[in-house]
Amino acid sequence: MVEIKNVAIVGASGALGEPILKALVESGKFSVTVVKRPSSKASFPASVKVVTADTSSVESVTAAFQGQDAVVSAVGVEGMQGQHVLIDAAIAAGVKRFLPSEFGCDISNPKVAALPVFAHKIATQKHLQKALAAKPGMTYTYVSNGSFLDWGLSNGFLLDTKEGKPTIYDDGKTVFSATTLASVGQAVVGILSHYEETKNRVVYVRDIDISQKRLLEIAQKVAPEKKWEPVNVSTVDIEKSSNEGLARGEFTFPVIAGFLCRAIFGEGYGNKFEKDDNALLGITGKTEADVEAIFKTLLASGK
Repeated sequence: MVEIKNVAIVGASGALGEPILKALVESGKFSVTVVKRPSSKASFPASVKVVTADTSSVESVTAAFQGQDAVVSAVGVEGMQGQHVLIDAAIAAGVKRFLPSEFGCDISNPKVAALPVFAHKIATQKHLQKALAAKPGMTYTYVSNGSFLDWGLSNGFLLDTKEGKPTIYDDGKTVFSATTLASVGQAVVGILSHYEETKNRVVYVRDIDISQKRLLEIAQKVAPEKKWEPVNVSTVDIEKSSNEGLARGEFTFPVIAGFLCRAIFGEGYGNKFEKDDNALLGITGKTEADVEAIFKTLLASGK
């Protein structure tokens, strides 16, 4: 039986990396190493080892990965293109398990995979499969967690409550799976604690299945005195707008967001998972009362 003890994480200071690092450390199960770029000014808990590596160099990253049983990549959009370096270095260093930064929508759905915003993730999967075919030994896990529930609400992505004029995509009735950042972190701990059950496959995790229509109803319940004027937008139109922006050479957040909205709210994109691995990973999920609590905090702070 393979046991994972030493875990390295890349991208630990990001919006996703921080809760993953927190979960790994608080589990008490692993010796955690953070691999950061020389230019990084981020600080980390005293309990973790911090090593510096040139993430564009296989040799440099291989040295950083020596002695690690598992590597978790939590790099953001800007780091997606460089994951082939992490993969090659992990294989060279003898890492047993690699988790690429695949968190989010289920790109095994062909309609999702066809969206340009996921091109780097598709390329990462292809490189990983090719590299493992050439040199077998390392295993992998892809994590699909749907949309990020707390991040999506606090940033106005799933429902913008700040001005009382939230964008409702299509009819707002599409039910989608969503997961908090903390639960994603817990899922990573669960994956590394269940080596055989999670190897070489997609692992699905979710806290709740919900629609924008229901989110709006909960927000209205929390702030009935607020004037709510939802604005309907077609996901077909917003995808078209994002494609036009991409054709102009723009890869800005609005362009990226348009594709993400199509994947999350568009019909037929596997938005709501048919199954999950919550029981295996120790994810208990969230209720609408938890969503209400998030809205109370956001609306009280003026977001």
